[in-house]
Amino acid sequence: MTSRPEQKWPFRWELLLRYRFIETIALWEGRLTTRHLCDTFGIGRQQASKDINNYLREVAPGNLEYDKFLKGYKPSPGFEPKVTQGLADEYLHLMARNNELMNVFESLSLNMANVEVLSQPVRDVKPQVLRPIMQAARLQKRLDVDYVSINNPDREGRIIVPHTLVYTGLRWHVRAWCEKNQEYRDFVLSRFRDIPEIMDDSRYGVAGDTEWNTIIIIRIIPDPRLRRDQQDVVEVDYGMENGALEVRTRAKLVPYALKLLHIDPKEQLSDPTAQQIIVENRDEVLPWLFG
Repeated sequence: MTSRPEQKWPFRWELLLRYRFIETIALWEGRLTTRHLCDTFGIGRQQASKDINNYLREVAPGNLEYDKFLKGYKPSPGFEPKVTQGLADEYLHLMARNNELMNVFESLSLNMANVEVLSQPVRDVKPQVLRPIMQAARLQKRLDVDYVSINNPDREGRIIVPHTLVYTGLRWHVRAWCEKNQEYRDFVLSRFRDIPEIMDDSRYGVAGDTEWNTIIIIRIIPDPRLRRDQQDVVEVDYGMENGALEVRTRAKLVPYALKLLHIDPKEQLSDPTAQQIIVENRDEVLPWLFG
């Protein structure tokens, strides 16, 4: 994946960042207030109001309109992204507070020399789909959705109660109670079809999700089959202390954490230099793997 062409902006970096925040929140949440800017950037209400007005005057006239009922700004029918790409990933990474230095540099177009960032494929998620999911998650509401999966490619109506958005390093999904299966499951955001409909309150919130609330420590160590000097290299690579790296994660996220580390705890490769690291507390981790 190649990054978008660099573009020169006639704004200071910090102002461009706030403009992008304004555009992203308005598009994906459907409501922007001065409070959003105040809380995120530590600025006063007067400065926040000035930023919104300047965005509408200098960047995107007519992109936002004030809604008295919402007590905030919402995207106008003719909304068009000007300082963002209008992609769900922009909002989702913002929500996850993805502050990786190179992502910040790339988004601000600082023209850093001799740096290349490998981007991942962008999954198609529409604002009209994401907004009700976010709202239902915040309010613990039931959500009427149409969903497809690899096992069931034909769309199927379901009632879910979302509670948390999750980024696995490769994709976004929402953790939710599924009324059909009577259990908490993961639903990939790009597999929702049509616009979800918010319904009534539910008693199935995040507090009832045992697999989500259970914390697991994954102990990562160099493969013992490596020579001692090779193990020393691996320890430094992963910032290990006392020969181990402890990864603290939710039980339901264990498979994703191991996948990010390129570890298959069920199978040991014949060549120890291929994977280089293993899970020391394998027996504790295995119950939380898929399958």
